[in-house]
Amino acid sequence: MSILITAATSAQAYQLKNKLEGKNIILGDHMDLPDFMIKTGKMILLPKPASASYTHEMLTLCLDKGIESVYLLRPDEAALLLKAETLFNEYDIKLHVIA
Repeated sequence: MSILITAATSAQAYQLKNKLEGKNIILGDHMDLPDFMIKTGKMILLPKPASASYTHEMLTLCLDKGIESVYLLRPDEAALLLKAETLFNEYDIKLHVIA
């Protein structure tokens, strides 16, 4: 299983990644990421919070990638996903707000 840390373009994401050392960590962001970072598989492009189906897109992504924990570093992401925390819990996906 994997851990997703959002806001991959921020220093805070890298600091958290270092603290969680030794685990299978995926960095993701909905902001523009350079293609070479995505192609290596170290980072993934996340759905945009402005999307009407953002919560379902994130849930699908987590299920497809085998993600068991999501560390939310942006307030807009946290606000939207926390409204669906029960849904994520049903699939054993823990949401952690760091924002």
